[in-house]
Amino acid sequence: QVQLVESGGGLVQAGGSLRLSCAASGRTFSTYVMSWFRQAPGKERDPVAAISRSGDNTYYLDSMKGRFTISRDNAKKTVYLQMNNLKPEDTAVYYCAAAGRIASNWYTKNEYDYWGQGTQVTVSS
Repeated sequence: QVQLVESGGGLVQAGGSLRLSCAASGRTFSTYVMSWFRQAPGKERDPVAAISRSGDNTYYLDSMKGRFTISRDNAKKTVYLQMNNLKPEDTAVYYCAAAGRIASNWYTKNEYDYWGQGTQVTVSS
């Protein structure tokens, strides 16, 4: 069992930055592929980025490349999402997720076994 707790959300002006954190419980954090998803009001929960178990490989939705950076610290059982040059359309609840095994692709919600409760990010224009 893994519990995930996100933090670091808040209100920021367009062009600003935020760093989200997701702290995991349990002893097997390093065995999970970790991802960030986001959900804007009235919209589907969309993928943002993923990182491999070792942290050597990262994956991004094309629209996030160059602005967002995912990283992890397995010793601290934490995954991060650094978000730069934020835009109003980035406003959403951001969720971290853990997958013990990716059967198909990282950007499919059903691949994930555990989810956090989410942290709100609001970008003002």
